[in-house]
Amino acid sequence: MAEEILIRPSRDDDVAPIAAIYGHHVLHGIASFEEAPPSVAEMARRRGDIVGRGFPYLVAERGGRVVGYCYAGPYRARIGYRFTVEDSIYIDEREIGRGIGRALLSEVIDRVAAQGYRQMIAVIGGSETLPSIRLHAALGFAQIGVFPAIGFKFGRWVDSVYMQRALGPGQATLPQEIAHG
Repeated sequence: MAEEILIRPSRDDDVAPIAAIYGHHVLHGIASFEEAPPSVAEMARRRGDIVGRGFPYLVAERGGRVVGYCYAGPYRARIGYRFTVEDSIYIDEREIGRGIGRALLSEVIDRVAAQGYRQMIAVIGGSETLPSIRLHAALGFAQIGVFPAIGFKFGRWVDSVYMQRALGPGQATLPQEIAHG
């Protein structure tokens, strides 16, 4: 019988496994356009920035082991984008296809919608990154565009796929200021 997945807020002691998961994807995939895995200290700094701004940064844990993580952060810095967030999600390569991504991203969506954000953007490295594209589509994201050959990794050009979904009432009503909680 498979062990249950626990979705919870990340903690400081999760940073090393988060860095290991991300590092694998940096070295072996095109979801990230980084070419060298960031250090644990750099990943801690990045996580601290997200958490310090009041955004959700969640992990999936199975049997006491972190098997994935997902967070939302600002889409862009300019004030006009303050109601839009961008998600980021990475799953342990041995755990892909087991529903962990859906559980993580669903919870992040719920949390940012409850905070008052109105749109979520996904920027997916590689048109062929079908697991991520399918995950986002299953959770209500629509593909809004492709930037062909915008990145270069592993000796080849890589697309970026942009997907978007409304949060809460989306653009149907004027927003309230964001409630971080």
